[in-house]
Amino acid sequence: MSLGEFDIIARYFANHDHRADVLLGVGDDAAVLDVRGAGRRLVVAIDTIVEGVHFPRSIDASAIGYRALAVNLSDIAAMGAEPAWMTLSLSLPEAAEAWIAGFASGLLELAEQHDVALVGGDTVRGPLVVTVQLAGWVEEDKWLTRSGARPGDVLMISGIPGEAAAGLHVIQQHMPLTEAAAQLQWRFLRPRPRVALGRQIRTVATAAMDVSDGLLTDLQKLCAASQCGARLDIDALPTSTAMRELFDAEAAIDYALAGGDDYELIFTLPSQRLPELLAQRDPALPLTKIGIITAGSGVECERHGATFTPRRSGYDHFAVGESP
Repeated sequence: MSLGEFDIIARYFANHDHRADVLLGVGDDAAVLDVRGAGRRLVVAIDTIVEGVHFPRSIDASAIGYRALAVNLSDIAAMGAEPAWMTLSLSLPEAAEAWIAGFASGLLELAEQHDVALVGGDTVRGPLVVTVQLAGWVEEDKWLTRSGARPGDVLMISGIPGEAAAGLHVIQQHMPLTEAAAQLQWRFLRPRPRVALGRQIRTVATAAMDVSDGLLTDLQKLCAASQCGARLDIDALPTSTAMRELFDAEAAIDYALAGGDDYELIFTLPSQRLPELLAQRDPALPLTKIGIITAGSGVECERHGATFTPRRSGYDHFAVGESP
């Protein structure tokens, strides 16, 4: 069954503006939000995901909806902010009700987990493209940026980098869904934006960003913004049982450094603040020291005590020869 534009909005995307600070939500020409609050600053992020570039054509609609919000929540998390409101732009090749229902269920599942209200958007006919804009707030003197790292700071990462890229490989290669393969596939389909961690580290971290294009390339961006360098310890990179079961050490390193789509946080902080952070962390979330910030520029990788040259650095939409 095919639906009209206003049927889509009314049936699947209206009445999800439950927050008290939403004065006018879906259904008018624009939303009206109450953003007042002593000592608070507005934080806004926007991300687009495209079929065939950011996700395979074969994956479930609910995973697409979930991921569309997750990538924005990860950006908000990297700023140490609290998410609040989102708008949605949805381009669809056809208004297939079953697909839209699945997409909405994934999007709104994650929205409810983080108390995010859907306050407006647009639907059009075209290739499958999803854009979510997410807004939230952060204390006026406590937001995080990429530009605060200083030589001597320790370099940390949450979670296990590379699992999502390995999960995409499982999907694309139609690997048998063993327990390990299913775990990695789930890490790609359902990334876990680290909003709570971002809120925790905003008072101790000197710089932070999320890992979307690959650990190495995103670390290079952080170093460039901070006008410093980094020494990355390859031997310190965390691995999972699932990764070790399905891939050899070289492949695991490739995925960890260049895979992307993990939406974990890399962040820096003075070494004396590390015990405090580890004492207060969520025991279910691994936090690993993987290097140190240095003077100079660029990222130097070390493995087994020697300089290590990675085979790949990460994803760039417009790099020559880059393929999705």
